[in-house]
Amino acid sequence: MLITQSYFSMNFVFKGALVFLLCLPGCAQSERMGLKDGDIIFQTSRSSQSQAIQLATHSRYSHMGVIFEKQGAWYVYEASARVQSTPLKAWIARGENQHYVVKRLKNADTILTQNVLAKMKAESKRFEGKPYDLAFAWSDEKLYCSELVWKIYKRGANIELGALQKLGSFDLSSELVISKLQERYGNRIPYDESVISPAAIFDSAELETVP
Repeated sequence: MLITQSYFSMNFVFKGALVFLLCLPGCAQSERMGLKDGDIIFQTSRSSQSQAIQLATHSRYSHMGVIFEKQGAWYVYEASARVQSTPLKAWIARGENQHYVVKRLKNADTILTQNVLAKMKAESKRFEGKPYDLAFAWSDEKLYCSELVWKIYKRGANIELGALQKLGSFDLSSELVISKLQERYGNRIPYDESVISPAAIFDSAELETVP
């Protein structure tokens, strides 16, 4: 009887340990411990324009969003086909090699109070459903990913993450970049249009990488 009880006890422990180990990669990827509301997540998109953005900005990262918790789960507010909230696990899975980096506002615990976060979430909801801006225009009618993040922080927390640049200030020397610009604008490329890039926010001195 003792042998039987011992066997079943060890078997139960072994199975429990096996389930735990099998869960670790997925759990770590989709529910990263230590996330906070307002964290900013970056990835390399697999969209058709991703490489052009990387070449023009000299950055690995071409897509981004803001992380908020909703009903006990983490979501990424992003401008993709449209502005939407995407479950974190699904968002990570879309990126190249599922690689991502999370950054956080320095002194976030002090600056991002519940009132400030509520304003940021309200801004996110106000933009929800708006279409993606293929022309990268600085308006609220359509939005691209880094514009959405910048405006959420500016209007919700009065913080500017990265400096706005003119479209013409990026590296437009690549044939792929030129091709994409002509595809969007024809011969009327708006070189003076104000733009915020994922690279500018990624390099912002206001942010630090979450380990």
